[in-house]
Amino acid sequence: MPGENLSRDEAHERAALLSVDGYEVDLDLRSAVGESAETVRTFRSRTTIRFRRTGEGASTFVDLIAPSVNAVTLNGRALDPAVVFDGARIALDGLADENVLVVDAQCAYSRTGEGMHRFVDPEDGEVYLYTQYEPADARRVYANFEQPDLKAPYRFSVTAPEGWTVWSNGAGEQDAEGVWRFAETAPISTYITCVVAGPYHYVTDSYTRGELEIPLGAMCRKSLAKHFDADDVFLITKQGFDFFHANFDYPYPFGKYDQAFVPEYNLGAMENPGLVTFREEYIYRGKVTQAAYESRANVILHEMAHMWFGDLVTMVWWDDLWLKESFADFMGSFVNAEATRFTNSWVTFANNRKSWAYRADQLPSTHPITADIRDLEDAKLNFDGITYAKGASVLKQLVAYAGRDAFLEGARRYFKRHAYGNTRLADLLSILEETSGRDMKAWAKSWLQTSGVNSLTPAVTYDAEGRITELAVLQEGDELRPHRAAVGLYRLSGGELVRYARAEADITGVRTVVDGLAGQEKPDLVLVNDDDLTYCKIRFDEGSLATLRAHLGDITDPLARALCWSALWNLTRDGLMPARDFVSVALAFAGRETDIGVLQMVHNWTRSAVTLYAAPAWREEGGRLLAEGGLRELRLAEPGSEHQLTWARFFAATASTEADFQLLEGLLDGTAKIDGLDVDQELRWALLSPLAVHGRADEARIDEELARDDTATGKRHQTRLLASRPSAAVKAQAWAQVVESDALSNALVEATIAGFVQPSQRELIAPYAEKYFAAIERLWEERSIQIGIDVVRGLFPGLQDDEATLAATDAWLSEHESAPPALRRLVLEARDDLARALRAQACDGRVAE
Repeated sequence: MPGENLSRDEAHERAALLSVDGYEVDLDLRSAVGESAETVRTFRSRTTIRFRRTGEGASTFVDLIAPSVNAVTLNGRALDPAVVFDGARIALDGLADENVLVVDAQCAYSRTGEGMHRFVDPEDGEVYLYTQYEPADARRVYANFEQPDLKAPYRFSVTAPEGWTVWSNGAGEQDAEGVWRFAETAPISTYITCVVAGPYHYVTDSYTRGELEIPLGAMCRKSLAKHFDADDVFLITKQGFDFFHANFDYPYPFGKYDQAFVPEYNLGAMENPGLVTFREEYIYRGKVTQAAYESRANVILHEMAHMWFGDLVTMVWWDDLWLKESFADFMGSFVNAEATRFTNSWVTFANNRKSWAYRADQLPSTHPITADIRDLEDAKLNFDGITYAKGASVLKQLVAYAGRDAFLEGARRYFKRHAYGNTRLADLLSILEETSGRDMKAWAKSWLQTSGVNSLTPAVTYDAEGRITELAVLQEGDELRPHRAAVGLYRLSGGELVRYARAEADITGVRTVVDGLAGQEKPDLVLVNDDDLTYCKIRFDEGSLATLRAHLGDITDPLARALCWSALWNLTRDGLMPARDFVSVALAFAGRETDIGVLQMVHNWTRSAVTLYAAPAWREEGGRLLAEGGLRELRLAEPGSEHQLTWARFFAATASTEADFQLLEGLLDGTAKIDGLDVDQELRWALLSPLAVHGRADEARIDEELARDDTATGKRHQTRLLASRPSAAVKAQAWAQVVESDALSNALVEATIAGFVQPSQRELIAPYAEKYFAAIERLWEERSIQIGIDVVRGLFPGLQDDEATLAATDAWLSEHESAPPALRRLVLEARDDLARALRAQACDGRVAE
């Protein structure tokens, strides 16, 4: 990987030297099928680049990662590939003022989801291709200048196997020779060009608004067509276009709008203009909750927002990644709440997305939203909770700070002023200053250019009659920021915990007195950051915390309740609340949680509390309590409801006793039944999983389930379950498949890792801690960055949660100071998670003393 890296300085130098007039990219993908397809791992890629020299200098380089280069011609002069190509770059010298470069290469099909990914459907043998490039993998498919500020128009042509359909960013059609030719794109960056090819199932529709008409398409593998609810995808798409056209005053600029749901996808989705790609897991094969549909809608709207924030106007370099991702993440929830049926999406945002941000912002790798991105490896790792969720949280504050109308007017001016160009932070701030009249530089310095999360705690004093004499908010953190926050007062009334007073205040410095609440009766709960106006960790006074322990489920407002769940989880992660106390609250009140997305998050947190943060001596009891509680709520849930399904999955994930396993086996073979519970294929895999983990389902039983579900999804489940069995031989095989071999695809690497790491098998996988530290630097050098990230994160021995593992991690970091910074960042993050777990375990352990 180091030879494939590109530094920011190199990119800036190249941008100063040249500008690009256009690309013509010809791909021959016929080698993807046929008898020799499994041995022929390359395809022909021929690229013509027209570019001008606009600065001083006569030499540069073009990016290309390919097994071989057939020919290179610059301005009619043949260059020797053996001399100019080093496997990642083609050196160019003797540049003229106007240049034509032609590169003819053999590029490789991918099995890692980077570049041109090739997938064979086990259900029917059909082959499917798609591309995925961000941040810099277009160079795996065609020669280019791989940096976001060298935008250019593209013309793609693709020769494909007979019977296939091909899609790209622009509209296309097949000519008389069978070649698919696509309309020239508007000027765009390399990383958002795209090709999808294969026998995809394709559905069409259209969006109209006045005289504007946008052809819509949606596609998936043929074997998934029976599950594909394209009508709902189109509904959300049209609602999104209505919102963006009404508020952005800039018509969608890229012609058609196709959405491809593709296999073995590394990301949630990718905003390629005119051809958005999604992971096909958003096509639901069985019953799912409304939270799943809300999540899909959020992603659809997130990617659509990118058509303006990111595609039309693009950051100069990855330092300003937030200019697209933070805005898109914010817009996903914003539009969901205002234009679709998912009107409570801000509850999901407060409970789910912000949880991601809080974790990321407390890691040693935390960074300002506007980050210092030295190279492409840095860029790859900065698609994180800071750039997405914290950035979106801060933008939510910005809307309140600048005003909704000023924010949207700023967006409109931004698009019109910088259309098809590249921008930096200052470009957006100057426009927002115009529209809001506020000093955006000071705001940006506090919120965009510093890192870390603040804690806000109420401090209340009362008079002799129990009325508030003063309510102040105490702020903690390395950087004390200005917060516009609301404080809500809640009291118990008729068995409900309801708000009876609220005040907003500008929180600044260490201590801020909140006006407007003096004289109010003593509350049972003081909720700082009520309505979730700012980005902070909420703390409680002692009385409020006691109220939540006894009455959290009595809070009537779903957003306030979600904020309290999140706050209690942050206390647990920070070692300020024993893990068993969080479990107790969850078991008492999760059954009353009405928001299904919040319930699913509470389930995840509760399992983590027992697995990671509880004292080791209490884990077994904690696990038993979870299973008992899960089964109790499963039996109490309304038959056929999404809550019943959610509790069924939770029970399966926590099952640990003989009686639990017998019930799971009965549900699978039909001898047991829970009224209303539809045990479809996806739920069958969930029920089978704990049986495999605990040695109740052997290889033959798992293969029997695969025979029922001989699909790509079934294969991933089978792979995971096979690796999850409690056997030393199984673990050795799984380790070898992931670490010592590159034969598995990205999806199967992910599934194998998920199976290998089981909390109930700590002793079984303990020997691999030493092997992990011996292998990761070599693996980072040899594998693609995506696989490197998956393995380094996924196989870190965090379940060996003791001081010896912490010391081994510190020793590796000390002995590998010259290791690639991105690799060290991953290990540092894992070390921090481990140290946090040990602190939380110590807190929980003190309860038993």
